[in-house]
Amino acid sequence: MNMESKVQSDGSVERRRSMASKFNALSRNQKLSLIALVVALIAGVLLLELRSAPVAAAPPPPTVTVAVPLVRQIAEWDDYSGRFEASKSVEVRPRVSGAIVGVHFADGAFVRQGQLLFSIDPRPFVAALNEARASVASARSDLALAQADYGRATRLLEVDAVSKSDVDRVRARVQAAEAALAAANARVQSRALDLSFTQVRAPLSGRVSDRRIDAGNLVQGGGSGAEGTLLTTINADDPIYFNFDASEALFLKARRARDTGAKPTGVEIRLQDETDYRWHGRLDFTDNGLDTRSGTIRLRAVIDNPSRFLTPGLFGNMRLSTGQAVPALLVPDSAIQTDQARKIVLVAGKDGSVTPRPVVLGPFIDGLRVVRSGLSPSDRVVISGTQLVMPGVKVQTRPGKIVPQATAASPDTVPVPLSGEATFAGR
Repeated sequence: MNMESKVQSDGSVERRRSMASKFNALSRNQKLSLIALVVALIAGVLLLELRSAPVAAAPPPPTVTVAVPLVRQIAEWDDYSGRFEASKSVEVRPRVSGAIVGVHFADGAFVRQGQLLFSIDPRPFVAALNEARASVASARSDLALAQADYGRATRLLEVDAVSKSDVDRVRARVQAAEAALAAANARVQSRALDLSFTQVRAPLSGRVSDRRIDAGNLVQGGGSGAEGTLLTTINADDPIYFNFDASEALFLKARRARDTGAKPTGVEIRLQDETDYRWHGRLDFTDNGLDTRSGTIRLRAVIDNPSRFLTPGLFGNMRLSTGQAVPALLVPDSAIQTDQARKIVLVAGKDGSVTPRPVVLGPFIDGLRVVRSGLSPSDRVVISGTQLVMPGVKVQTRPGKIVPQATAASPDTVPVPLSGEATFAGR
């Protein structure tokens, strides 16, 4: 076998050498012709293979969903934050000094106007009242004696038994006795008032705080210009106030809207753990000037609170309508794209070409974004498939429809307040 393989290899070597010697024996033109013939054969084979291969078809244009903007009446709102405050608040202090002998309310309870809260030991005041009444009886006796003397003096004057000056002195004693009786009666009234002040009653209806003084303690009265001992406080929380600050720009916008004849609008408030604006009220106070340091003005709204759920000091987010309902164009928020610093939407023409349209956006409502400018009601906006197209290319379109989609927030999340928002009119 080895001998046969060796003989075959030697034969192939001889053949290659023979072919090489024959090729070298050719002239230069013959060599070029032979090379050109080989290249032509190879090119022909390649061209035949290319013609026989199937040609790839061009991809069809992308299909997108288009719809005209939704036209709806909306009411725009400005957002504020503030705190609730009692509509009335009093500090309960005693009018007279003495020892507390009774506390007649539960801490934090609701009390009615005139309800007894504290009792002060009345015995010293009862004694003072009895003394004043005795003074009245004494003054009344002195007056009766002076009147009797005056009657006798006038009868003696008729028969010239006394001088006129004596009669004048007796008449003066009568007037002095009358004044003394009036003073004694005034002291009785004063002592009676002091006695009534030993019962400290609620000056208004509201929720009372805790007692600051227990029974058995001495308290200082608030008479004669002194500050009485603080016993407790009462807050009236129906209705309740909501205080907030507004910027100068928002204040001017509201003032100009009011000057144009716009009706005053209500306010809506939600608490920190609420997603809906369930508390409704109205503006009832605007301060008489702006704070030059902060550039804000203080305003107040009043809210009915029959259930007394709202408590002074609570933080809330409030929205105030900027005016009457206005028509607006709305598109899905997913149809809006960002081109550097601009916001754009893709608009499909009648020939299927897609054109970017710069827009000015407004607030977000139920999955839709308000478009303030840049679109017309007849524009066909690409609402689905925006990632498949580029501006300037042609597309196939299928009709769609824009509908609001209310999104309920999770109860475990607290929504972040916006700088401005809107709702559909009539909601």
